[in-house]
Amino acid sequence: MPRLIRALLAAAAALLLAPSPAHAAPPLVIADGHVDLGPRLVDGEWTLQIRDDTADGPVWREPDDVVLQVADAARTTVPDDPAYAFLGSPGGEVWVLPQVQDQEVVWPGWNTQDPGIAEVAGREVDWRLHGVEGPGRFELFLNGSFGAPETIFSSDRPFPQETGVETGTHVHGNWVFTAPGAYSLDVEMATADGRGDRATLHVHVGPGDPATAFTTTGPSAPPPGTTRAQPADAPDEGLPRVLWLAVGGVLVVGVAAALVARSRRAARGTDD
Repeated sequence: MPRLIRALLAAAAALLLAPSPAHAAPPLVIADGHVDLGPRLVDGEWTLQIRDDTADGPVWREPDDVVLQVADAARTTVPDDPAYAFLGSPGGEVWVLPQVQDQEVVWPGWNTQDPGIAEVAGREVDWRLHGVEGPGRFELFLNGSFGAPETIFSSDRPFPQETGVETGTHVHGNWVFTAPGAYSLDVEMATADGRGDRATLHVHVGPGDPATAFTTTGPSAPPPGTTRAQPADAPDEGLPRVLWLAVGGVLVVGVAAALVARSRRAARGTDD
């Protein structure tokens, strides 16, 4: 058998027998307990992560590996107070993760207490909200010393939005969602000199399966500027298996055509 045909057959067999890409592990759903969003220095790289205090000890996790579940216990109504008109009409339904801990719901905050942060950030970290995707509005506000709400972020305002967070601090606020469903918050924490990391915070509100609500949730992305290691001759895992089957089919057709052409040439030689 000619060398070219053997090579085509081997390539087709390799593609047809190639295993399907592994499915991503489901995200960790956190429905109660304390978590914080904050920057860290990981191997010298400024990295935005989630500190999970719901287990036996604190664990820092990648945001893409986590979904914060806003349980039905967080559902309440907008107070009949002009100061809270930004949340909607009085009596309207909202879901609130409060500034003061409620044991029935997750308690998210933000902190800049990693020991290495102050050394590179100076006095303050810039916290930005680049966008919100979800079925309703998102509001994050603080209750000040006199009880008046102080808005930090609002999906009703133009993006990006920015606030300063002093280094070495740990803060909680009121996280408000106006409709049930899946929300993706595009957040970034950075320094004035350009260090920064941007990530998506996944929040699922109300009924439904939080673990399957985000089609983009999967293995954590590599740090900016890097790519995942992959053998040079391995198929791209981003391509669907059906495409590889199609390519394999084309190669098989090519092999068959080559065999037919060879057979015809041999027949012509015999006729002569």
